[in-house]
Amino acid sequence: MERTLYKPAAVGEVEKVMNEYIIKTNDVSKKFKKEYAIKDLSLSVRKNSVYGLLGPNGAGKSTLLKMITGIIRPTSGEIVFNNHPWTRKDLLNIGSLIESPPLYENLTAFENLKVRATLMGIGANRCNEVLRKMDLMYVRDKKTSEFSLGMKQRLGIALALLNNPELLVLDEPTNGLDPFGIEELRKMIAIFVKSGISIIISSHILSEVQQVADDIGILYNGSLLYQDKIDANENLEQLFMDIIRKERASGC
Repeated sequence: MERTLYKPAAVGEVEKVMNEYIIKTNDVSKKFKKEYAIKDLSLSVRKNSVYGLLGPNGAGKSTLLKMITGIIRPTSGEIVFNNHPWTRKDLLNIGSLIESPPLYENLTAFENLKVRATLMGIGANRCNEVLRKMDLMYVRDKKTSEFSLGMKQRLGIALALLNNPELLVLDEPTNGLDPFGIEELRKMIAIFVKSGISIIISSHILSEVQQVADDIGILYNGSLLYQDKIDANENLEQLFMDIIRKERASGC
């Protein structure tokens, strides 16, 4: 059921095609004890695009994103970042929000950013820049223990933007956001892409993914079942359900 995102290039165009991608995984697997969370997965994310990563709970989305962001290591396979094998140095060019924001709740919004900025050798001015970008300057000096879930989520994205990344990885970024917050995030994602940031976004809200993504990948049981450009006229929810139902039926 897996589909190739783009047609194979002619020999003379191979280098050009390779340079189109910010990140690729080549037959990547992750095994925990005797079980595979990800199995022989090959995914391609274009530069200056939004890639929507979809799948039911337990499909392997977070595991895949954790490998891309260096939180865990693949059991086998290769991750290629910007046309070279991924190394930990590439984390300087990757920003991420995986699961819940890593916040010190006894510190203010600015102090949380300053801690991360200091570790990365980034000046304090950048902390204020990302607070403005995420519309959080009004709570700059407020302890994050007093933040709503949505505000924590926005601060988590601000942390991910600190290093001005080439690749931004967002795992369920709309968690805790009200409809206005979701609309603002949608606008920000468009601005991020225009500024040269490539984005991988994992979400259960298919309608939101359809509005922001250029390409999608559908995971199930650690395998990539589908990968293609988004068709604005296609019912994404129906496509998703059809693919998952077919795979479940084939496994019976």
